[in-house]
Amino acid sequence: MAASGKLGVRLLLMNTGFAKPQLADVAKREGVTALVYDQEFTGLLDAIPDGVERYLAWVDPGTDLTDRDTPVLSELIASTDDRPWPAPAKPGGFVLLTSGTTGTPKGAPRPHTSALASAQFLDRIPLRSNEATYMGAPLFHGTGLSQFILSFALGSTVVMRRKFNPEEALRGVAEHKCTALVLVPTMLQRIVDLPKEIREKYDTSSLRIIFVAGSALSPDLGNRANEAFGPVVHNLYGSTEVAVATVATPEDWAKAPGTVGRAPVGCKVALYDEKGNKITEPNVTGRVFVGSGLSFGGYTDGRHKEIIDGLLSSGDVGHFDEDGLLFIDGRDDEMIVSGGENVFPIEVENLLVEREDVLEAAVIGVEDPEFGQRLKAFIVRTEDSKLDVEGVRDYVKANLARYKVPRDVEFLDELPRNATGKVLRNKLS
Repeated sequence: MAASGKLGVRLLLMNTGFAKPQLADVAKREGVTALVYDQEFTGLLDAIPDGVERYLAWVDPGTDLTDRDTPVLSELIASTDDRPWPAPAKPGGFVLLTSGTTGTPKGAPRPHTSALASAQFLDRIPLRSNEATYMGAPLFHGTGLSQFILSFALGSTVVMRRKFNPEEALRGVAEHKCTALVLVPTMLQRIVDLPKEIREKYDTSSLRIIFVAGSALSPDLGNRANEAFGPVVHNLYGSTEVAVATVATPEDWAKAPGTVGRAPVGCKVALYDEKGNKITEPNVTGRVFVGSGLSFGGYTDGRHKEIIDGLLSSGDVGHFDEDGLLFIDGRDDEMIVSGGENVFPIEVENLLVEREDVLEAAVIGVEDPEFGQRLKAFIVRTEDSKLDVEGVRDYVKANLARYKVPRDVEFLDELPRNATGKVLRNKLS
């Protein structure tokens, strides 16, 4: 990252969860000319053209490197003159990739932006200089990347591991007295699901911030995290395209569990109906549009998101409550119409994961000849759970409207997720 900045070249951050075809497609579309990779990903490079330069960043300990042609970064650094490098004519910037939950990830360029844009985070999240941040979220994702750069800019230590492990995250927080822990919700889930005796082995009292972003944080998970670590959860809502939209502080969460909070300084959030009319009443669901100094200027393939009044569509729908706190009701393309009623699956998902015998839940819409669409629930149960299909339906019927009861229920060992923890709904049917 530092080298690309010094050279003024564009940096493309690849998803470590890519399969071979995705890696090849993205590299070709984005015009990649040099590839820096860890040894474990060598097998993915078969479809990359020979003309693309290759460099090994990480080599597994004990590896014999005598019969190889690919340069190793550490060796290049040791053998190269360290004279100062002239500043580039213009900044290179970098490209973040969307999650690709519905197909090949799109590229979202990030040119050089004002350092004052950091205020969007610091206004609502009390990061301080010369502290320590434990980075659980991957750096190819906007959540990890933003907090990695910001922590460096603040002169703070950044603690990382090559692979996320929930107990090792707690060990790292304790050993380095980290004040901030940066996670995506599935990582937080794995930490709070650890047995209490394991969590209490580590002194995490230094934590002032658990920074969560990347996908929806359920009220149940946020509440459990605050019970385990104190009122420290900061729930950020945004996307690869719009960057920061809102942040819920611990005070916001205590008032309204499940909220994504308010827009920080430098950001603006508004709701619009399907005709583009602005929604100003509380508790009315509309499409979410965001204005931010960090918003992107269009995908690398020339496409763009819808814009209204200078604000960019996030692709989500949500509502404000009477206090002006924002809630995300789901993706605008996930809403289903069942028997004439609008249903957002996230409401059913949040209800299901409140049960102690449910680890994870995902709800989608499937075609129905009578009602147009119906809900189907995919559930991961605890080991000792006796929950069955009728139990799921009865539970939802007792807590939500009749038309929100899943007609179909399927039990899985785990939900399909990408490397940032988002459920791959296109893998569910």
